[in-house]
Amino acid sequence: MSSYTRDPNAAGMAPRRRRTPAAPPPKKKKKARWGIRIMVGLLILMLGAAGYLGWLVTQTKGTLQAIGDETVPEVAPEQSVKVKPTTFLILGLDSRAKGGGLNTDVIKVAALNPNNKTSTIASIPRDTRIELDGYKSRKANAYYANFYQQARDKGMSAKEAQAEARSETKLLFSRYFDVPIDYTIIINFDGFSDVVDALGGIDVDVDMDMRYVDNADGTNINLKAGPQRLDGKNALDYVRYRQSNDGTRQSNDMERNARQTQVIGAIADRMLSFSGVTKIASVLDAVGDNIKSDMHWKEIENLGTTYYSISSSGIQSVALEGTWRSPYVHVNSGSREAVSAALQAKLAE
Repeated sequence: MSSYTRDPNAAGMAPRRRRTPAAPPPKKKKKARWGIRIMVGLLILMLGAAGYLGWLVTQTKGTLQAIGDETVPEVAPEQSVKVKPTTFLILGLDSRAKGGGLNTDVIKVAALNPNNKTSTIASIPRDTRIELDGYKSRKANAYYANFYQQARDKGMSAKEAQAEARSETKLLFSRYFDVPIDYTIIINFDGFSDVVDALGGIDVDVDMDMRYVDNADGTNINLKAGPQRLDGKNALDYVRYRQSNDGTRQSNDMERNARQTQVIGAIADRMLSFSGVTKIASVLDAVGDNIKSDMHWKEIENLGTTYYSISSSGIQSVALEGTWRSPYVHVNSGSREAVSAALQAKLAE
């Protein structure tokens, strides 16, 4: 099956509007080590936030340039995210000093449609056994690291190997779901706690009591079920919770995927609130060093001007479902086709 490409050319800046003074950025807190389970929500909400209100364009240009890739050509207006449905592969890297690395413990494919300003986000469990002609069967989260190492073994620099790994991983999942994937988003989650704190927290109905302590890496999860406002640290704990060593029920990757969707919606609603609007610059500052894309920075800006009003009701979640038989999640019959159909349907709307 062939890969998918876009025609290059230029995309314009968003119009400037009357300046509105922004609230002073909150004091930064110590960066959390965990954030893998939710940062994908920032694809739509934070990457695009620079286009939300014209005055932010100048203020956040440097951040967008750091996130984007100026070595890639600008796209033609008729090919821009402003007018064409666009698909992203989002890969989350765990950057913890202990236990981190290049395994992509979050893997999602997001399809966005500018005609109705909505998105479908597909979640792939990290332990999914991928079986695809032309590729060695592996866990889904191992491919990026494997492609990177192969590139390094060929003599590529670290930067070149990262680009090669992004491209090859994008092609693999494009073939797996039979969907054109336009861009890749690589996310390092060290700054996620700062993002949630910059918004003043998010409102979440915690689905169960959660208690887990691991002195080796400093983990201390202690949440009670019920509606509450979570700060950055507790938001990370909520979306990463899996094991329990203090009497609470354990969780699984499927439940964590559901929590990701819940928290993405909470971030979207918070961003669209009056309080959130005044804090967008601070949010972008928090994520600028933790996201890298193969998009030109002007397309990131276009993403924001197009999807700035998306809310939780405009985000549909689907999941690649499977059955756990150690050490893999084996994909259930028909699930891969269902995810593919959902993504294709969003692109066709």
